[in-house]
Amino acid sequence: MYYYEYKIDKYVFKIGEEKGKITYITRGDVPNGYEVKETGLIKKTKEELEEYFRGERVSFSVPILLKGTDFQVKVWEEMRKIPYGKIVSYKDLAKMVGNDRACRAIGNVCHNNNILIIVPCHRVVASHGLGGFGCGLEMKIDLLELEKRRRNA
Repeated sequence: MYYYEYKIDKYVFKIGEEKGKITYITRGDVPNGYEVKETGLIKKTKEELEEYFRGERVSFSVPILLKGTDFQVKVWEEMRKIPYGKIVSYKDLAKMVGNDRACRAIGNVCHNNNILIIVPCHRVVASHGLGGFGCGLEMKIDLLELEKRRRNA
């Protein structure tokens, strides 16, 4: 289990790998048990993220490993289906996973997303506005604006 830290655009990310798959892209703390090493997969992930931030990439090819409860994994898998540049509400995502009343639970799953950007929790918003974002609203706005500019180009 390895991780490496990169500055991409104006943000610092820690990218983690386990068993040949990306297990996290975070701006927070590194999980226990990971050692610092720039693997080929981590480097490729960094390159794809840089392309994303330059507006050159709309999807990712690196393999990921979603770690969570069955419900969390189901939500994250549905989240990955949200098209680049589109947004959905927590309620919409709750409907997508088959539980119309799970809006608050969906918000918690978004908050606990360990693979930022590739699992695009930034594309999920509250029905009354942006809602929250574990990395801060500035980053959520930046990501949504980046995708909007590219989509409208």
